[in-house]
This record gives sequence, C-alpha cells and structure tokens, in this order.
Amino acid sequence: MKTHSPGSVELSSGQEQKDSKSGSSRREFIRKMATVTAGASAIPALGSSILSERDRFRHGMKKRPNIIIYHSDEFRWDFVSAAGQNPMAITPNLDSIYREGTVFQNFITNQPLCAPSRSCLFTGQYATTTGVWKNGPGLRENAVTLATTLGSAGYSTNYIGKWHLAPNGGGNPKELGFVPPRHRGGFTGLWEASNVLELTSHPYKGTIWNGDGEPMQYEDIYRVDYLTELAVKFLRQKHDSPFLLVLSQLEPHQQNDLNGFAPPKGYSEKFRNPFAPPDLRPFPGDWPYQLANYYGDIKSIDDSVGSILKTLREENLADNTVVVFLSDHGCHFRTRNTEYKRSPHESSIHVPLMIKGPGFNNSRTITELVSMIDVMPSILDMLGLKIPSSVQGQSFMPLLGDAEARQVWRNEVFIQISESETARALRTPEWTYVALAPRARGSFSLNYRDYQLYNIKADPAQVVNMAGRIDPPDLVHYVGDRSMSEITDHLRTRLIERMIEAGEDRPNITRWNYYP
Repeated sequence: MKTHSPGSVELSSGQEQKDSKSGSSRREFIRKMATVTAGASAIPALGSSILSERDRFRHGMKKRPNIIIYHSDEFRWDFVSAAGQNPMAITPNLDSIYREGTVFQNFITNQPLCAPSRSCLFTGQYATTTGVWKNGPGLRENAVTLATTLGSAGYSTNYIGKWHLAPNGGGNPKELGFVPPRHRGGFTGLWEASNVLELTSHPYKGTIWNGDGEPMQYEDIYRVDYLTELAVKFLRQKHDSPFLLVLSQLEPHQQNDLNGFAPPKGYSEKFRNPFAPPDLRPFPGDWPYQLANYYGDIKSIDDSVGSILKTLREENLADNTVVVFLSDHGCHFRTRNTEYKRSPHESSIHVPLMIKGPGFNNSRTITELVSMIDVMPSILDMLGLKIPSSVQGQSFMPLLGDAEARQVWRNEVFIQISESETARALRTPEWTYVALAPRARGSFSLNYRDYQLYNIKADPAQVVNMAGRIDPPDLVHYVGDRSMSEITDHLRTRLIERMIEAGEDRPNITRWNYYP
C-alpha cells in the first residue's frame, strides 16, 4: 500500500512464485481469514493487526453506511485521468474519488463480458459457478447475492439501469426489458431497470420498467442523464433504513444497433484527434474513428458521478455513504478480436475500482491484484456481516491496513473467457498467461494448449505474444535466471490449480513449442 502518485504502478517481481515459498504463512493467514468470514462475532479471535484495522474502520462509523455501487459498462481503467495513463484530463469527478478515496490499482474482472461479470460481482462466484458463463443464461432464482445478504441485514436494496442477469437467450423480445421479481437477484426495493438496456433504448429515447412492470419512457434527454436523475430522486427521499443503491449505466458501452459509441450531442466534437492508448496504436481496429465518441461517453459518466456526489453532499449523506465505482470489463476497440471485449488482454480485463466514503477517504492506493469476485465479500466484511459459504472470492479489506495480509495475499487472478473463445487465463503482477481450447465452444473444456503469454512489465501494451518461445534468459527482460519454458510451466501449473479450485475438472494443457 502507498499514498497516491499518479502514473506509478508498483508490481512485485517474481510474485507468481510466492505460493511455493510462503506455504506456512499462507495457511496461517487463511486460518485467520476463515475466522473473519464467520462474521463480526468472530473478530476477537483474529490476530491483533487485523483486529485493529477492522476496529478502526467499523468504530469510525456512527451507523451502518449506505452503499452506492456506480456501475459503468465497458470503462477502461486507464481512462481515469488521475491514474496518470491518459493526458486527456476529462474525468475531474472520478479524479476526486481517486485522490481522496481508496484506489485498487490492479482490479481485474474474472470474466470480461457483461452478464458473466455482473454475476461475479453480485454473487462473489466465478461465472461457471453462477451459471451465467455467457450472455443469455439468467442468474439462478435462489442465488445468494449481495442484495439478498444485505436485505437480510436490514438494508433496502434498490436498482436503477441495466441488469442483464435475467434469462434472455431464447430470442423472446419480452425478456429484454421488464424483469420479474424472481429474476432480480434479491433487489426488493426500488426497481427502475431494463434487462438488456442497449436493446430497449437509444441515447435520447428508450424504455425501462418499474417494479410493477410499467414502462418508463424517456425522450429528448441523454440516457446517462435520465438514469442519473432517477438516482438523484431516490437519494433525495427520506430513508428509514440503510440502503444499497446500484446505478448501472450502459455508457461507455457501444450502442449495438448503431455499431458504435453514442455520446451526448456535441461531446464527440470536443474530442476529435484524441490521445490513443499505446495498446491500440499497433493494431487494426475501429479505434481511429470511435475514440472520440468513447471519450464523449466517458465524459458523460464523469458528469453523472459529479451529480451523485453533489447530491450526497446536499442531502447530508456523504459522511455515511460508501460509493463504489467500477466497471464490468474494458474495451479494446476490436483490436484483439471482432468484438470490444471477450479477451484476456489488459484493455479488456483491467478495470477501475475506486471507493469513497467512511473508512476509505485516506488517499490510498492498493497495488495488490484483486478481482470482481472479491467485491461482494469485501462489502460484507466492511459491515461486519457474515460472508456466505457460497462465496469464492476473498475480502480485500485486510489489504487496507495490515502488512501481514499484504505479504501473504495471493497476488494473482483467475480469468475465464467465453463466446469469442473458450479460454482460461492467469494474471500475475508480471505475466498474463492464457490457455485456449481451440475446438471448444462451450463454458469449459478438458483440453487446452498454451496460447498467449505477455510480460506486463516489459510489454505493458501486450504487443508481443511470447507463448512458445524458448529463448534463454539473457534475451528476455525481467525474468531473472528463469527460462521462458520454466516460466510457462510454472504459470500453467498455477492455472490448472486455480481451475480446479474454481470447481472445474482437472484439464490437460498441452505445451506449445512453436513460435512464429
């Protein structure tokens, strides 16, 4: 952990070898963490360092805080200006969260696709566990979610915007809009949403549905602004209990039937000839004519965040509301496949996670790798609530102030890829390793082969795929005395272990020795 220094990223070299070297300390930490998940009543049994951090956090709250999850769709992590990766300086409101709050600088989605990623967020499970491994299958009606758990703890659970977790795989147009209560994942309060918002609305005209199934139509107002106004209206109401509010925007996701991004009127003109991130420049894609519109969408989201923060201050809610800003996946502008995401590259899997509010306003940057399935247990842990046994993620709360937790944190993320390809990936501080099932088209396979290997330190834009190389160590940067084959073998073994841990059958991953 460190205080903010925009543009700097601390990545520990050789982190992927930590598991074999710290088995005893890891087992001790896992034992402590298991005690944490037993709930607030188990806290006194923890080690003193973890206990003191959680005590400082929870005792600083006058009462259980409200939770706002601001969910933006397809928002790249490097488009928050304060991160120091993009000079466009168009996100002043997000920058304020970045500088004042807690930033998770290496936040990775476990599945870079809309519905699967959302299922990971709300259940703390991998997409193959939730059953939502691609767009279409709905979340199970009996799923244990963030909303069901907070609802049982006395929270009102409220949702505005895009849902995408009700069944919609049969081509029935009725499944695109209104979501019956049984498919709302435990959100029982305010419901003003559309299941697949991109197919029931356009930037300046569209329909969402309220909890009773009545259509709510808007026209001549930008979609982001319309949903923001609904959220502001909710925040200005009297609340007798703490609330969870999810504001789920579509932007900067592309407008599907327009085959591109659709910012507010006049915004695309503001960003002509914009800065192009280095991962886009070497590759063909649609970024040369889509970037300006994407920047316009980003600006609209930042404007919306500013409205939410302003309303919290005006309603005296800011001191007792935790605001979480994140995205389901990023955007590579068709440089990596024929779509905008669905790939294991940084532009697709690396997304923003920034938290502001009581306990988080400390200008902290967490550099350890955390993932989408860690968000739900972390919020529950923050509140002192029991983490359900169904959760596969791990609370990242100890990373906020406990050196021991940071030392033994498993600094890697397991990623599942579907629809574009059936693949599995492991992201470490230094490497992204990908195994592909070339002939598979389903949720999983038993047979994979080495497919991609990127050295994130030496090649952050992921231009050179090093899978199959057998170069000696002195020809490759940042690998010390290990050969490429040794590195790949280690990452392959780790990936297999993570697949089994996630509930998948043990696969066979074939070594790939050819390099073009």
